[in-house]
Amino acid sequence: MSLRIAVQMDPLESVKTAGDTSLMMIEEAQARGHRVFVYGVGELSCESGRVRATARAARVFPGRTPHAVFEAPASIDLRDDVDVVLMRQDPPFHMGYITACHLLELVAPETLVVNDPRSIRDASEKLFTAWFADVCPPTLVTRNMDELRAFLHEHHDIVVKPLDGMGGASVFRVRPDDGNASVIFETITELEQRYCMAQRYLPAILEGDKRILVVDGEPLPYSLARIPASGELRGNLAAGGRGVPQPLTASDRAIAERVAPELKKRGLIFVGLDVIGDRLTEINVTSPTCAREIEAQYDIDIGGLLMQAIEKRLTARR
Repeated sequence: MSLRIAVQMDPLESVKTAGDTSLMMIEEAQARGHRVFVYGVGELSCESGRVRATARAARVFPGRTPHAVFEAPASIDLRDDVDVVLMRQDPPFHMGYITACHLLELVAPETLVVNDPRSIRDASEKLFTAWFADVCPPTLVTRNMDELRAFLHEHHDIVVKPLDGMGGASVFRVRPDDGNASVIFETITELEQRYCMAQRYLPAILEGDKRILVVDGEPLPYSLARIPASGELRGNLAAGGRGVPQPLTASDRAIAERVAPELKKRGLIFVGLDVIGDRLTEINVTSPTCAREIEAQYDIDIGGLLMQAIEKRLTARR
């Protein structure tokens, strides 16, 4: 089956080739004989209900510089000219992203969109954990500073972060003796104008913030434990964390199996779960990463598994 795949992503020519999961997906699609187009979220348009993108056909060359070559930009109809759209641009989840979800929802009945745009829009990556509170640490979502102070008083050691952040940006650990607690709460809520998330601090972060990848409802057997640098709270690779691939633990698997059926039902085909110790902290549905690092350690073809899932979904539609 030869497919036409459009990838909505940040500029392909500027990705970091060593660890970029979107590039891995394009390489796998190309190896299977599929034709790949790339475009940015700003290249979408809709006229009279027809959604188009100004896209470039692309070919990638692992290990070469440059790693990609492109044909001239052309306008393509995302309903008629492609079989699959991969939504892969990085967060933050801003209004441009939400508009893209609305537009791609128009083509989703005929074109498979991965992940489902309505579900991406509905499944806020941090707030979506509330659907699975039984496997999460104590969590509060609020913009009320008195509620944050009460949560701190109850749990003594907490982490607060914006709902729309990524890469560990603006994550704070707060303890009762922290003289900056009020300033942190004022900053994170923008003086009670913006919602934030607070969670009880999990000491297991020192052993890593584990990324578990789920492909069409099936958790992969390995995770990437992102271990914070010395003196650092955050394990995110973007914040200097060190990635250590490792097999899933029994609790990792239990969490993944708790969440996976809902992901599959919502058309969330490629998802990253963030787990600290035995608690779920985030569900990443926009552009999950860490596949390259896991593949480098273990004999697993994550790109192949994802393309198989996409091809299976398309076959079921026909």
